[in-house]
Amino acid sequence: MGRSAAAGGGGAGARRWLQWLGLCFWAAGAAAARGADSGEALPDSIPSAPGTLPHFIEEPDDAYIIKSNPIALRCKARPAMQIFFKCNGEWVHQNEHVSEESLDESSGLKVREVFINVTRQQVEDFHGPEDYWCQCVAWSHLGTSKSRKASVRIAYLRKNFEQDPQGREVPIEGMIVLHCRPPEGVPAAEVEWLKNEEPIDSEQDENIDTRADHNLIIRQARLSDSGNYTCMAANIVAKRRSLSATVVVYVDGSWELWSEWSVCSPECEHLRIRECTAPPPRNGGKFCEGLSQESENCTDGLCILDKKPLHEIKPQSIENASDIALYSGLGAAVVAVAVLVVGVTLYRRSQSDYGVDVIDSSALTGNSLLLNSAMQPDLTVSRTYSGPICLQDPLDKELMTESSLFNPLSDIKVKVQSSFMVSLGVSERADYHGKNHPGTFPHGNNRSFTTMHPRNKAPYIQNLSSLPTRTELRTTGVFGHLGGRLVMPNTGVSLLIPHGAIPEENSWEIYMSINQGEPSLQSDGSEVLLSPEVTCGPPDMVVTTPFALTIPHCADVSSEHWNIHLKKRTQQGKWEEVMSVEDESTSCYCLLDPFACHVLLDSFGTYALTGEPITDCAVKQLKVAVFGCMSCNSLDYNLRVYCVDNTPCAFQEVVSDERHHGGQLLEEPKLLHFKGNTFSLQISVLDIPPFLWRIKPFTACQEVPFSRVWSSNRQPLHCAFSLERYTPTTTQLSCKICIRQLKGHEQILQVQTSILESERETITFFAQEDSTFPAQTGPKAFKIPYSIRQRICATFDTPNAKGKDWQMLAQKNSINRNLSYFATQSSPSAVILNLWEARHQHDGDLDSLACALEEIGRTHTKLSNISESQLDEADFNYSRQNGL
Repeated sequence: MGRSAAAGGGGAGARRWLQWLGLCFWAAGAAAARGADSGEALPDSIPSAPGTLPHFIEEPDDAYIIKSNPIALRCKARPAMQIFFKCNGEWVHQNEHVSEESLDESSGLKVREVFINVTRQQVEDFHGPEDYWCQCVAWSHLGTSKSRKASVRIAYLRKNFEQDPQGREVPIEGMIVLHCRPPEGVPAAEVEWLKNEEPIDSEQDENIDTRADHNLIIRQARLSDSGNYTCMAANIVAKRRSLSATVVVYVDGSWELWSEWSVCSPECEHLRIRECTAPPPRNGGKFCEGLSQESENCTDGLCILDKKPLHEIKPQSIENASDIALYSGLGAAVVAVAVLVVGVTLYRRSQSDYGVDVIDSSALTGNSLLLNSAMQPDLTVSRTYSGPICLQDPLDKELMTESSLFNPLSDIKVKVQSSFMVSLGVSERADYHGKNHPGTFPHGNNRSFTTMHPRNKAPYIQNLSSLPTRTELRTTGVFGHLGGRLVMPNTGVSLLIPHGAIPEENSWEIYMSINQGEPSLQSDGSEVLLSPEVTCGPPDMVVTTPFALTIPHCADVSSEHWNIHLKKRTQQGKWEEVMSVEDESTSCYCLLDPFACHVLLDSFGTYALTGEPITDCAVKQLKVAVFGCMSCNSLDYNLRVYCVDNTPCAFQEVVSDERHHGGQLLEEPKLLHFKGNTFSLQISVLDIPPFLWRIKPFTACQEVPFSRVWSSNRQPLHCAFSLERYTPTTTQLSCKICIRQLKGHEQILQVQTSILESERETITFFAQEDSTFPAQTGPKAFKIPYSIRQRICATFDTPNAKGKDWQMLAQKNSINRNLSYFATQSSPSAVILNLWEARHQHDGDLDSLACALEEIGRTHTKLSNISESQLDEADFNYSRQNGL
């Protein structure tokens, strides 16, 4: 027994020793296989704690790759001689491991921690039946242990919602269900609901449930639940906003108890009245059905007039009495009307100082009358409005810039009267107070009615929002020593690589992209973003002569009113100022044209233009446009008015979104000069054809706070208007869209269109199309033939006693500042011509260059008159010289 036990014990020890030797041989073999090229081997390790398998203290977690940033997978085990990662069944090379070793003081065991990086390219190149995965394998002298498998996925979030919430009209205490299916994404997006741009907390309101499959459920609707609801979807990559859904909670009116019968009248009748106040109709609810008063004979035929029984009174007597009463009443009414017409006329003349800026000519036929005072409102003076109540001029700058579009204007007393009463000049009106209950929405729904009518469709509430956008636009091209031009079509962004900027026998794949997501440049103070964020690369590329980057901007250029800066994003994601446009610099050069900035640079990266207004007269150029489309209701037609920064890429984003939603451009876009004077923007629909169309209540005039327009960060703002046809046979729509800044510029968009797509006239989105070939290389990418360019440089680079050198060439091409930058270049004339090429990429106006040369007196031949044979010969010689 002893020998057997000893033998058995010896056998166990031998097995452990053989396992250890096998592990060492395996590690040596793996090191030889992995480090054959590098000469590296697995690091040495000393076994510890015999008889213990490795135990993982930390295992790799599932991870997501965001954009192009690699992720790190970690694991930690004790005791462990070695830890290696295995991804998708294959061992990861030792060189890709980073290992740390420490001692656990409590147990005396060695602890080893290892991590690796996984890149986006690795995940994209893997094509297996399951997700990309990795796990750790740890060794001790006794054996191995494996960690859990960690999956690595590329994170994303699609742009469009699978289902947007739809607006609803519900009676009070009814159930509201708003459906939302967020965009597809990895990881799955989390959903949050907003009401009037404020988050909804269902935990604080038991009446609201947001847990049911992303849907919003309001069990019993209250008046305060009326508003604009938006579904927000977000994951670790981005946030997306759904289209806003308007919910209107209405109250149908109900009669109060009947009053007591009145005293019997001389006509032998008594009456009683009732009011529609239990409750009164609200938010477009139905008025009470039936009559508001009732009368009946009060004596059952026993009433005596002039001491005669009622049945003995001759009918002629009764008719005479009735005629007298009738004519007396009519005479009194005529006199009253005449007096009031004169009074109203005199009153209006006396109040003419307030004036009317915009008047809808259809007001007297039942449409809206828009009155806007050019002065600040006086709270002691009542204003008279007809039709829907428009938002008032702000009381002060703070209210105007920061107040929400949907907040009631408190303590403003407004008088309301019908358009019919305006046409007659009758001044009898019902008082309406603008101070609403905090939950009341929208403005003006809480009016009291003096006539009975059926419930109209609920008012369509304006939808002012920032549209979701795609992440980026991108284009690439391969360029060599001959240079070329890279263009982003219809965006105004381009890149000019001069001839010789890339060394001979070298070529680079150069890319250019425009950020169309949330801007990463966060403005400080009064600074605003004036251009898109443009990235060009690769960042490690070195050029021997400056390249030209053209970026569009939306500023009305004036050094008196703007201080404009060029900024660059660092590798850490922060933005730093490169230079002010008006500064002197030898590192780069900025030339600011009315609609674009041309920058000469020697390093690639991400650039943008910002502006700091110096005075209130600083102007941003906005492009205003109107799109239209049919709604789900066949009688309704929706107008969407956009106000975006005047850059081609911003408008292209709007066009793309409208195409997705079936919208059509109804009028050629126009420019609006928006001043930095803190006054808001007002958009209204005018001159709607009466008896054919009507605009839904409370949408004829919409107002956007100054801060939303001025600091919009290039996100497209839009207002929505809903029109309704009286009959389906109406197919033509004509109206005017007035967009104006209070105390500022105004533009009118004239809509004249057919709502039928087959009859609609197509309007061109872009006045000028860029090249359909984004990348142009070699001589054909430049306007100036290479041989002529060489002669110009040879002539003007040489200093001249009469001053007819490159400085005169710069001056004649409107380059008058920061000339020290060109002086530092090996060929100042070549850099000036590069700048000319960037500025004239569309027109290629060689005549203007020839005129500049003639004025200097160096040449008398217009470049535009050079024959094709001369150009072909010049290009042939150029190609032959360069070995082509």
